[in-house]
Amino acid sequence: MTRVMGIDPGLASTGWGVVDSDGSRYRHVDHGVISTDAHVAVGLRLRTIFGELESIIARYRPAEAGIESLYFARNATSAIPVAQARGVAFLVLSLADVPTFEYPPQAIKQSIVGEGKADKHQVQELVRVLLGLAEIPRPDHGADALAAAICHLAHRPLQERMSSV
Repeated sequence: MTRVMGIDPGLASTGWGVVDSDGSRYRHVDHGVISTDAHVAVGLRLRTIFGELESIIARYRPAEAGIESLYFARNATSAIPVAQARGVAFLVLSLADVPTFEYPPQAIKQSIVGEGKADKHQVQELVRVLLGLAEIPRPDHGADALAAAICHLAHRPLQERMSSV
């Protein structure tokens, strides 16, 4: 059984999800969102994300992690807070000795739906189906983190082959 943590980074909301896999089947363990207040100093918000992720990692002890890579859409300034949250996530995972792999949003969508341009609802519905959940996982950032975990599990065989070369 392999336990993987997925992370959907953001300064306002960092989604996290934990999924177990026996190779071909996935099992939902838990998911949620770390929310920070926009009226609080950035450093304190990042410290909140750090502390919460540290606690979640200690509780669930993932063997590996998948994180969504930075995506620049139209506004590069909105990418800066996401990059800050990603840096904190990488630091916490590194301090916990959790190997971390990053995937672009299109790769995550491709792994879940089979189409890199799938919409958010399609991804969330397939996450629900793959994990055998009665309802689409909420909140959205938690569902996106579960998708990142599933994406990594789908790519693990390739990652293992590449690391043995």
